[in-house]
Amino acid sequence: MPITPTEKIWMDGEFVNWADATVHILTHTMHYGSGVFEGIRAYPTDRGPAIFRLREHIERLVVSAKVFLIEVPFTVDELMDATRDLVRLNDMQDGCYIRPLVYLGYGEMGLNPLPSPVNVSIACWPWGTYLGDDGVANGVSMKVSSWRRHDPNAVPTAAKGTGMYVNSSLAKVEAIKAGYDEAILLAPDGNVSECTGENIFIVRNGALITPPSSDSGALEGITQKSVETIGRDLGLDVHYQQMIRTDLYTADEAFLTGTAAEVVPIRAIDDRIVGEGKPGPITKQIQEIYFGAVRGKVDRYQDWLDYVG
Repeated sequence: MPITPTEKIWMDGEFVNWADATVHILTHTMHYGSGVFEGIRAYPTDRGPAIFRLREHIERLVVSAKVFLIEVPFTVDELMDATRDLVRLNDMQDGCYIRPLVYLGYGEMGLNPLPSPVNVSIACWPWGTYLGDDGVANGVSMKVSSWRRHDPNAVPTAAKGTGMYVNSSLAKVEAIKAGYDEAILLAPDGNVSECTGENIFIVRNGALITPPSSDSGALEGITQKSVETIGRDLGLDVHYQQMIRTDLYTADEAFLTGTAAEVVPIRAIDDRIVGEGKPGPITKQIQEIYFGAVRGKVDRYQDWLDYVG
């Protein structure tokens, strides 16, 4: 989806004009992919824009940087303040997508990243539903990709690293060119891992099941954890357990979770209809609560929201 420019981007402690937020061609991360990032959403509420689970996202950004031995030159609280200020400055009353990025800048070249300067930026812009309004309402079609998810001992799958998403892009392109909406990646051992930018849940016998990150190489999702909480509050059993691809085919329901995608039903996987081929009752219930929670309409989950003011 094309990006709609906003007025300002935060870069290393300063707000710069959108068009001026540029980097040198020899920026280290552009050549070697050694950076980390986050995806965050802000939503419109009756009290103005609210950022969904801001602290958890910024803390994960810093943890990802630690895994890559990148020392972030700002604290979590400083980055949270910068994010709030950016959303406020750009007057994002209708909500937005927020992209913090920690990257290695210009000044060093070669595979040793340690001498490179560390830069941090935060951008935000209006961004609609990642997999489309029809996908949210009626479900998406999925393809199990021929590309496998990274081995955790090849690259650190517990971190949200920039260059690692080449893996996701390959799977995404493969799925789209084959006529599907999204891809599912298997772990190196053949078990289900995650999608190109989302975690995956199935519903079986009234329980929610999602792959454990420690075994599957899936990134621990903040939306995934939120859905786990919603499910348990509804009285559902929630299990983190390994799945094989046929578990996906035979599920009663299935759906994706992620900051960009939010909560999206799955109607088919590898041309096998999931359940009745439309959003199931548990999926719809979780969707309704989640979309209410992020917009400040569910008192139980008010602590998930960081109001910009």
